[in-house]
Amino acid sequence: MALEGRMSGNLITVDIAEVRVSDDPGAVLVTYALGSCIAVMLHDPLRRAGGMIHFMLPLSSTSPEKAKEKPGMFADTGIPLLFGEMSRLGCEKKDLVVKVAGGGALYDDKGMFNIGQRNYTVLRKLFWKNEIIIAAEDVGGARSRTAKLHVGTGRVSIKSQGEEMEL
Repeated sequence: MALEGRMSGNLITVDIAEVRVSDDPGAVLVTYALGSCIAVMLHDPLRRAGGMIHFMLPLSSTSPEKAKEKPGMFADTGIPLLFGEMSRLGCEKKDLVVKVAGGGALYDDKGMFNIGQRNYTVLRKLFWKNEIIIAAEDVGGARSRTAKLHVGTGRVSIKSQGEEMEL
């Protein structure tokens, strides 16, 4: 599975339902329009490698055929894929710095679907079961986010409503 992504200079775009990794210290992984979707960003400071997933839904059991085609669409299939791809680059779980963004509720659905919250809950359960600690996060709320991971430094920036912050 080719996971290097589309590059514009050193910018690697991570589209919805995609997983991308890079060991190019000059690369920047970026994903746009995080609403209820969640971006998980991994950085290995020892190997100067990084990875990102932009997943849409919590559980692949809602569409097993879609999960086979696009495992990055779901938390339960995409997150293990992301960690596996980082391992393929020589990274070890113990060295990874994990950051998370998204999981919002942009549309008032009266709490009927709560996809952002459900995405975050499944992510937390996966991390808890696998003893993964989140170093920083920007989740929830009612705003869209753009997330960038600078592979060489591990710096993560979140841009929302014209404001940018470090995570």
